[in-house]
Amino acid sequence: MADDQVISKEQYDTFRDFLEKSCGILLGDNKHYLVTSRLNRLTKEFSFNTLGEMLDSLKKNINKALRERVIDAMTTNETSWFRDTYPFEILKGHLFPELAKRKPNPLRIWSAAASSGQESYSIIMIFDEFKSKNPGQISGRLEIIGTDISPSVLKIAKDGKYDDLSIMRGLSPERREKYFSKLDSGWEVKPTLKTMVRFSEMNLQQSYNLLGKFDIIFCRNVLIYFSSELKTDILERMARCLNPGGVLILGGSESPTGYTKAFEMVRYPEGVVYRLNGDWKP
Repeated sequence: MADDQVISKEQYDTFRDFLEKSCGILLGDNKHYLVTSRLNRLTKEFSFNTLGEMLDSLKKNINKALRERVIDAMTTNETSWFRDTYPFEILKGHLFPELAKRKPNPLRIWSAAASSGQESYSIIMIFDEFKSKNPGQISGRLEIIGTDISPSVLKIAKDGKYDDLSIMRGLSPERREKYFSKLDSGWEVKPTLKTMVRFSEMNLQQSYNLLGKFDIIFCRNVLIYFSSELKTDILERMARCLNPGGVLILGGSESPTGYTKAFEMVRYPEGVVYRLNGDWKP
């Protein structure tokens, strides 16, 4: 088998087109090294003689496992418990108290691009802590849908098992002891948390019709990878998934401004979220 190879401009353009059509990710002109390093690993894993041979197989779309692994390798699954902190402070200090007055049952939250589950489980912990400190304010149950394009990270999310290094990233010892069980190697989310979330594979370019309506949508650090047209499409379809007064939580560098008028910015001391604009018409 050949040694590591450098991707040519023609191959890079072909692969960039494949990735955008497959999952919406828009690669820039300067990602040759990233693409080369990740694809060379897969060339060896799938026993192709050359990088070009593997790219030809991708174009023909006859190897589903290869396609999944390539998309998996090219999507960023960087995550941690209570990542960025402020969205969870806003949940506990503002959004859950607001929702307590509306009494939704169930209270539904969508974690889009859920990765290996840390975001979804962090939301559940915050919900449990809010209920403990405010008994009787929220009587309904919590239901979370976690979606991601990557089958491999979703398996981790469903299993709810994390090694010691993953557990340490953003999780306090107190929360670890309360919400996790110790394993021989690592930790496992307790069953009471697992029952509140359902994880499923989903490409954000697909229809959202079967997901139902939500009170809150988390879609953080995802839109930055998409074209302007796809950002508008995703944001407006998410808007149609929100109940009246529903909230969209984006990454710190993301905003719907310039892409849609479906949301209004809401500033809290901890940070910014986007509420569904009641005057917006789909």
